[in-house]
Formats: sequence, structure tokens, C-alpha cells
Amino acid sequence: MSHDALITSLEDWLVDEALGTPSIVQMYREVCEALFSIGVPVARSMLSWPTLHPLIEVEAAIWKKGQNVVLEQFAHRERKAEEWNLSPFKHLVESGSDVLRRRLAGPTAVVDFPLLQDMAGQGYTDYLAMITRFDSAASSSVGKKAGIIISWASDRAGGFTDSDILALRRIQRGFAVACRTAIQANITTNITETYLGKHAGREVLAGNIRRGDGATTRAVILYSDLRDSSTLAETLAGDEYLALLNDYFDCTAGSAIEAGGEVLDFIGDAVLAIFPLAEAEDNARAIRAASDAVNGAIERRVVVNAKRRKHGLHEIHFGLSASLGEVMFGNIGVPSRLSFSVVGPAVNAAARIEALTKDLHAMALATDTVAKFCPQSWQSIGPHRLKGMEHPVELYRWNEDAVASAAVA
Repeated sequence: MSHDALITSLEDWLVDEALGTPSIVQMYREVCEALFSIGVPVARSMLSWPTLHPLIEVEAAIWKKGQNVVLEQFAHRERKAEEWNLSPFKHLVESGSDVLRRRLAGPTAVVDFPLLQDMAGQGYTDYLAMITRFDSAASSSVGKKAGIIISWASDRAGGFTDSDILALRRIQRGFAVACRTAIQANITTNITETYLGKHAGREVLAGNIRRGDGATTRAVILYSDLRDSSTLAETLAGDEYLALLNDYFDCTAGSAIEAGGEVLDFIGDAVLAIFPLAEAEDNARAIRAASDAVNGAIERRVVVNAKRRKHGLHEIHFGLSASLGEVMFGNIGVPSRLSFSVVGPAVNAAARIEALTKDLHAMALATDTVAKFCPQSWQSIGPHRLKGMEHPVELYRWNEDAVASAAVA
């Protein structure tokens, strides 16, 4: 039986999807269900595609007849696991072949992969895997020309007919075009959010890419700096110093992100993050979130330093400041090389407050506009003069004892 007319209609739909902003998982589900509804006997399918992401190398989706699609994500180097090494997909990627067909039942059955043995035991009768290669920014992450791989399995006696396979080959080609659109869009978002932060990334992708684009806003500014960084950089081997920096960033920037903040800059070994204040009712939440970030950074440092001591490594020490002020949030730099960041007197003040943590032997310092929302966490140490500022500023020290006692209680 020919599926030509219905397959042509499905191909036209995929072209329309490729011209929009398709979701790979949603498209995949609709394609699988459409194929089944027109008589192609697919009972199980798996789709795999590479991405460009600091944590994730490959994503996959699994569809089974009558069930929802399940999305899986694999971290870098996870694909070296035994399951991947013994999979039909790896064979396709590394052999250069485009198609792998295996009968799973009857006298011509060939079950030469562990996965196929399991599928045969579950009652599947036929297996077809195909790779469609295309150029993508994700190519370098997998070391080969990237693309999509889809497996199709049938549980019908006799498996797929020649007409079924022709239909699957046609659909996969059109589906690959739509997937390429979605993959490229996802990669663009991943890159901008990784290097700029979520909010700044969205602003850039929305077209705010000219120098001076931005807005003035009020925000809690969280600033941190690594202690003894010059000495550490001179005395540690390059890889050891880089590992120490990353542990430090995990404590400070990681805690800010976890608390809902936006990390805007890594200024050498300093971290600049903000918690924007929107409407009045959101202010208390955002300001408390900044105090949560301070607490999280201090707690993470305890855990990280315990591990570093165990391995004979240098411990990490840093200072933190939290202050509230008005900042200019937008593009700065030269027209051909911009940075999306915050500038203004409040940012300078945050850096100068942090610099006092060393002289005052404090883990963290905050202004009264931050401290008053979490009085149990901050203790006044009176007014202090900041370099370059005319009037003294009342500062509050992070109350480590009170926070520790509350945690135990």
C-alpha cells in the first residue's frame, strides 16, 4: 500500500514548521503519531541529536505507541558508556553508513546488538535506524558532521514493507530540515545565555545589540573577590589555579544563580551579579534572595574547602558585598565589541564595600537597604567611609554565628 499522498501532506507540514520556531520534541511526537495513523506500523522510535551546551552533548527522545515522548539528555563524555559503545547508533555514526536494518523475528532475524536482543524479547519484529547528516554548530562537540539519528521499530508480524521504509526515509529527510532549524535556534540560545546570562541573552536576541541600548534599573548588586589571587596565580601550576578559580566561581556565581540572580561579569577573579528590582511587591523577595546567595556562597565554601583540604589543596577565601542602587543595564564598549553589563556609581560602591571585608575581617558586608530585610543575618558595624565617596555608609557584617545557629535549630 502506498502512503504517497499522506506523506506529501506531512512533508508540507514539516516545511511550515521549519519556517517557524519548532520544538523538536513536539514535532517528533506529532510525526510518530501521524505515521502510525496513516498505517506505517511504528510501535517504538528513538530520536537523537547533538547540541552545543556547556553541560549537555547529546539529547534524545523516545516515543512508544500510546505513551508520551520521554526526553533524555546526556552530559559530555557520558556517551562513552558501555551502552553507547554497543549501540546501533554508534555504529551508524562511526561506520559512515546511513541506514541499518535488522529483522528481529523469523528465520532472517539478526540481533547483533544488546539493544536489539532486548527489543526482540519485548516482541518487536523489525528495526530500522537512519542517520541524516547536516552541517551544524554542534558538529565540533561530537567530532563529526552532526545530524539526527532516528530508529523505527515495528511489532507487526513481518515488520516493515518496502512502502513503509520508503515513507520513513522521505519523512526523515523533511523532519531533519525542521530539526536543523530548531537545533540552531537552541544552540544560539544556549550560547547567549551561557556567556551573557539569561536576562542579558534574551535582551541581545530581542535585538538590543547597539552600543547604548539598555535601561536604568534598581537592583541589588552582589560583588565578590578572591583573596590572595596574585600569590596563588604565581605559586600554583596553571591547571591547579584554574581548578581553584572554578571552585571559587561555583561557590559565588553558582550560589547567585541558584538564588535567582543574574551573573553579568567575571572580572578576572571577581564576580558581579545583580538581583533586579521590578515592582514594589517584588523588592523584598529579590533583596532576600541576595542574602540567600551570600549564605549559599559561605556554605558552599565550607564544603569545597573540606574537599580541598582532604586532597592537600589550597583553601579558598573570598569577600562578598551586597548593596542596593540604581544601575545602567545595557550595552557598553565599542560598536564592534560590546559587553552587556551594569555600570554606575552603585557598582563602584559595591566593589569598594567588598574591598573593606578584608580590613574588617568579615566574610560579607551589606548596606542597610539590604540588611533590614534579613535582620537575623546581618549585624551593624557602624558607618564607614568608602574610597571616593563623600559621606560614610553604614555597613552590616554577615552574622555567621546567628545563621549557623538558625541552621542547626
